[in-house]
Amino acid sequence: MGAWIVTITMVTPKAEISKEIADAAKMCFQCGTCTAGCPSGRRTSYRTRKIIRMAQLGLKEEILGSDELWECSTCYTCVERCPRQVPIVDIIIDLRNMAVAEGHIRQQHKGTATNFATIGHTVKVQDVITALRGDLGLAPVPPTVLANEKAMDDLKKILTATGFDSIVKE
Repeated sequence: MGAWIVTITMVTPKAEISKEIADAAKMCFQCGTCTAGCPSGRRTSYRTRKIIRMAQLGLKEEILGSDELWECSTCYTCVERCPRQVPIVDIIIDLRNMAVAEGHIRQQHKGTATNFATIGHTVKVQDVITALRGDLGLAPVPPTVLANEKAMDDLKKILTATGFDSIVKE
């Protein structure tokens, strides 16, 4: 019978992730509570613990290019259950912001951003909803930026000032 040969590859931490993210991720001792309670993880390949471990190791490019980064629904279940109060969702949001800044964004999220920048809502108001609003005696357009030109102009100024509009221009 032959001998087993096991190769262990060590991952050397990198210093490419921001200090704030790295410091927050260091609080995690990888108990797995976040992944065990994650509603998104029940329906997708998303593993909260994996993303946090990758952040601990400074695996910036691997995280930012990962589809898993976008599978978090930001429900905060992980944060509520974390025995160390690791700000997991804040870490995920910061990593997403980094990903977007470097040109990594899922097409679905870019579509949502485009809708927001174009019409002021993340989802277009459907004809069936407009008809239902009429049946209920409501104005056909909700009293949001859709019905307020000044509010939409103000929103566009904010999106430009924050650089949000650049997400959809590419």
